[in-house]
Amino acid sequence: MPRAIVLDPGDTVATLIDPARTGEAATLAGARSGTVTLSADVPFGHKIALADIPAGADILKYGQVIGRATAAIPAGAHVHVHNVEALRARGDVSGRAA
Repeated sequence: MPRAIVLDPGDTVATLIDPARTGEAATLAGARSGTVTLSADVPFGHKIALADIPAGADILKYGQVIGRATAAIPAGAHVHVHNVEALRARGDVSGRAA
């Protein structure tokens, strides 16, 4: 069974510490426990959604905003550049920590 780590209780994503395939349940460790069923193949080191994330919502990892969802992301989906806009070092985004 693949494993994923959650670094802060408020995080909306977990990081896989094993590669995972569609339909597998990833066991959560760290700041949260339980499982999340993968809706796609996800490589080692990539993020998965812990719950449904609506389009436009902040993505939280380490208890910090690391980006914004560009589309709705269902629980268990791969969270990466195809569905997240980075906010770090953007001069046009003010008042938001990333």
